[in-house]
Amino acid sequence: MGLLRKITNWYARLAPSWGHSSPPYGHVVQIGDPVLRKVSELVPVDKIKSKEIQIVIQKLIYVLNKYGSVGMSAPQIGVNCRIFVMRLTAQNVAALPLDKKKLQDINTVPLTVFVNPKLKIIDYTKVIHVEGCESIRSFAAEVARYNEVQVTGYNADGEDISQVFKGWPARIAQHEMDHLDAKLYTDIMDRKTLQCVCWEEVNLSKGKLAIPFTPQ
Repeated sequence: MGLLRKITNWYARLAPSWGHSSPPYGHVVQIGDPVLRKVSELVPVDKIKSKEIQIVIQKLIYVLNKYGSVGMSAPQIGVNCRIFVMRLTAQNVAALPLDKKKLQDINTVPLTVFVNPKLKIIDYTKVIHVEGCESIRSFAAEVARYNEVQVTGYNADGEDISQVFKGWPARIAQHEMDHLDAKLYTDIMDRKTLQCVCWEEVNLSKGKLAIPFTPQ
């Protein structure tokens, strides 16, 4: 009985409720939400295949698809557990200019789920590129990230997983790991480069532009 109560209390700390109007959300929370500034908790390995954790994983994949994103962490859907997903499709890559793909070292990444991930730096060279975040909608800034990293942890089935990422995929992994540690790219950005990515549209619309917080 004591173990059951302990597990129940652990889930309650992650999210106040598992109902439809509570976390895990079907939208991305925005900067200012306290959940983004709380260090996420480890998932008990024997609970990875539980209904509650599988719901979080499936909702992360749903939101990733809904927003057309390349990465999404559990805190971004309101749950403080150490899970993130990432994916960079061939369609994503093909839609980019050739010079940008080469400059930013952008390559495909299959849908990958990391539970309790740990990150190891392989190449300490830092590369600066403009970076955005679905939790800081419509803004971007230059951010320095390590060029190559290794991420180890568990997949959605509770099996050991290890991946090495280089270039843009390495940036995605570092960005999502930061979310699990209650950090945002605004903490490490070059502050002078912060910009609203739709500033031109704001001028063209004479300030009447509405910025959506979910995809249209």
